[in-house]
Amino acid sequence: MGKLTGFLEVDRKECPKVTPEKRLESFDEFYIALSSEERKAQASKCMNCGVPFCQSAMKLSGMVVGCPLHNLIPEWNDELYKGHEKHAFERLIKTNNFPEFTGRVCPALCEKACMCGQWGESVTVHDNEKYIIETAYEKGYMKPNPPKKKSGKKVAVIGSGPSGLAVADQLNHRGHSVTVFEREDRIGGLLMYGIPNMKLDKNVILRRQKLMEDEGVVFKTGCDIGSKEHPAKDLLKEFDAVVMCCGAKKARSLPVVAKPDSKTGELVKGAYFAVDFLTRVTKGLLADKPLTDAKGKHVVVVGGGDTGNDCIGTVLRQGCKSVTALEMMPKPPVERAANNPWPEWPKVLKTDYGHEEAIYKFGSDPRVFETTVKSIVTGKNGELKKIVTVKLDWSKGKPEEVAGSEKELPCDMLLIAAGFTGCEPYTAESIGAGLTARGVVETVENSYATKVPGVFTAGDMRRGQSLVVWAIAEGRACAKEVDKYLIGY
Repeated sequence: MGKLTGFLEVDRKECPKVTPEKRLESFDEFYIALSSEERKAQASKCMNCGVPFCQSAMKLSGMVVGCPLHNLIPEWNDELYKGHEKHAFERLIKTNNFPEFTGRVCPALCEKACMCGQWGESVTVHDNEKYIIETAYEKGYMKPNPPKKKSGKKVAVIGSGPSGLAVADQLNHRGHSVTVFEREDRIGGLLMYGIPNMKLDKNVILRRQKLMEDEGVVFKTGCDIGSKEHPAKDLLKEFDAVVMCCGAKKARSLPVVAKPDSKTGELVKGAYFAVDFLTRVTKGLLADKPLTDAKGKHVVVVGGGDTGNDCIGTVLRQGCKSVTALEMMPKPPVERAANNPWPEWPKVLKTDYGHEEAIYKFGSDPRVFETTVKSIVTGKNGELKKIVTVKLDWSKGKPEEVAGSEKELPCDMLLIAAGFTGCEPYTAESIGAGLTARGVVETVENSYATKVPGVFTAGDMRRGQSLVVWAIAEGRACAKEVDKYLIGY
């Protein structure tokens, strides 16, 4: 441990943000890095606990705190404090394939379990992680490291989100020849097209792609495995193992906004699934043709999670006239309740960047809790004009509509950010794998193997909608199982 009294002497200091006024002018990342000396001071707060809860991934009261990757946090914090930046990087990369992703988008389960957080403020683990990996790229520590020997085995990975990339990275370093198939025009999955650019600059993904290609991984984009043009079973003839990492992108719908005559659940004009909307926005930015779908419109976002927040930040940058976010759950407390002690996940109100920007732009928090959409009002051509909301009563443990609480809201654009119900089934069905009642791929108990010999799955496609850090953890664990299947150990 470096500074024995660091946790007593140093106050927590997060990376500052660009002001809402300035950051709403672009889709650029908006966190300002601290100096190396300030970062060393923040690392000195780490107590090097005898039992470091930060890397534990404990499940308490139904929620996980601590890092699912079991990152060696006290070790690389100590090296960072001492100025040993390369050693800090080497300890970080040992357990996390992509710190440049998690250092930007992870909700920092590690910090919620930090011992310093029991009585005061936790160590800035999240910011320290990003500093270490960005310094490694800047100083050349992060460079291609192709395998010295090849195994002669070939592996196909379907899907290039965080789990697919982790599988590919691990197996490539073990000497197997890995080809990653992606149906979109660029790799990254939700990293590329589900998370806005101001949260994760797409050049960060392209930088990692270049490094993996230099190490020998082959990426094939525009290949929709499981479609008529690319039957999944064909891969079994060419590859020794196949790993499905297609995510859980089957969006949960909102029946009241479906077209009256639609048998497939097609949405009325002006209503969109959040990820479809965010995908279009990012594609427009990458093509240097920024979209203005929300300009001058009254926007309503249904869903209070990270994706809902990303939608708020996006429509604000497009120049919306107003934005309202509906959350069906009750409003969390501002501070921890007595029945939610450390190190349980803090069930408190989180004001994220999109909420901050809406408060700056319109003067109030855009969120309305315990409320949902009851009905919609459309124009002559079937386009969305208004929604009717209704309050929900949770006093009996489940939501019940409050009579007489209906309220009309102007709404030209409605974004559904209500989560996902499972994976799109066609890829799994094409290769002969089954789905569970939860809409994810069925696997052998406590395994990543499907019932089809040589076919595995990982990430959201196996566990359901989750975090990037869990996807990476799943990918690493799956790769270990595939490696044993291929070479026996």
